[in-house]
Amino acid sequence: MNVTLFIARRILFSQSKSRRISKPITWFNILGIAISFVVMFISIAVVMGFKQEIKYKVSGFSSHLVVSNYDANYSFETNPIYINKNDIEAIRHISTVKNVQLFATKPGIIKVGNILHGAVLKGVYKDFDWSFLRSHIVTGKVPTFADSTKSNEVLISKKISNILAVKPGDALYVYFIQDPPRMRKFIVSGIYETMMEDFDNMFVFVDLRHIQKLNDWQPNQVSGYEINLKHFDSIPAARQMIYSLVGAKFQNDGTKLKVSSIQERYPYIFDWIGLFDTNLWVILILMMIVSGFNIISGLLVLVLERVNMIGLLKTMGFYDSNIRKIFIYLSSAYILFGLLLGNILAYVAYYLQKTYHVVSLNKASYYIDYVPVQIEWWQVVLLNSAIVVITFIILLVPSSLISRIEPIKAIKFD
Repeated sequence: MNVTLFIARRILFSQSKSRRISKPITWFNILGIAISFVVMFISIAVVMGFKQEIKYKVSGFSSHLVVSNYDANYSFETNPIYINKNDIEAIRHISTVKNVQLFATKPGIIKVGNILHGAVLKGVYKDFDWSFLRSHIVTGKVPTFADSTKSNEVLISKKISNILAVKPGDALYVYFIQDPPRMRKFIVSGIYETMMEDFDNMFVFVDLRHIQKLNDWQPNQVSGYEINLKHFDSIPAARQMIYSLVGAKFQNDGTKLKVSSIQERYPYIFDWIGLFDTNLWVILILMMIVSGFNIISGLLVLVLERVNMIGLLKTMGFYDSNIRKIFIYLSSAYILFGLLLGNILAYVAYYLQKTYHVVSLNKASYYIDYVPVQIEWWQVVLLNSAIVVITFIILLVPSSLISRIEPIKAIKFD
């Protein structure tokens, strides 16, 4: 029979009036541990949710990797490259590549009545993956591009449609500042909204062949290839492999190609979400400190309330290490109960936010109108394990006070 565990259980379930001081303090400590866990759980879920949502939206607009002319800067008026079917096939055979699509961009000015708005026309082909934009359609539909003739259908954002006061079926006139100046008439096919203000205020999706015609390009010339990957984390490895295929050599026309990642094209966005990790670590450390203080104060109260018992056990021949075990068992029980309560509260909050989007945000500032949450099971297990290990280590410090208690003074302690 484990005597120390037996004594700890008797103290834990004791209804003695002598616990009038420690009992409320113990409940406050349990509640403190639970709240600390909820804060850490929600912090991780929010950070992971934001990072996943922002990465998904930026990637949906611009893809994970882009192959373009080495001489091109980050302007939307690009230098063309020739379509190389062998290079495209080689890229498609990389295991982490989801799809490869052609694109071309050109800035222009949209005019409807007396209203003007600057925009970037992004020309895409029939191989374009519409899944992201289709999931964000507000009204209408995505354009349909046939093989035989150019389509005049365009997809615009809700932001642009509100500025120009147009709807699906209405006409747009787009003017291009070049020599000579040109104008094209398009028909609005659908309206999308992603809440990424920088993108929604800018991009209009059109048939790639319009951009080729406006730039006087040949049918086999484009701004570049967009490459979508199966997993965001595979960007560095895939970038290196694609560079070895197309970037480490000159093309037949003497053009040099470059491979740029989404982080390089939109560094301000990824620098912003990179700050989330720093904030997360600050919150986790602070909550660990709070939990540690709760455990220390709770254990000290338990020890002071049981000084007589400690002195009596010492006179009966109990070793200090055995008495310490009693209080460590007690504190461990409170920690586990606090974690259980914290897990329940955290999962309830997580479910409500995940399902009903209870907490909203300013979409102009955060690119989304609600707080996204996402957490994996292994992160929950790791968080619980870290709290148990750290608090157990913290327990060893105040429990050492027991060895300094003298039996005679302890028995007389009142």
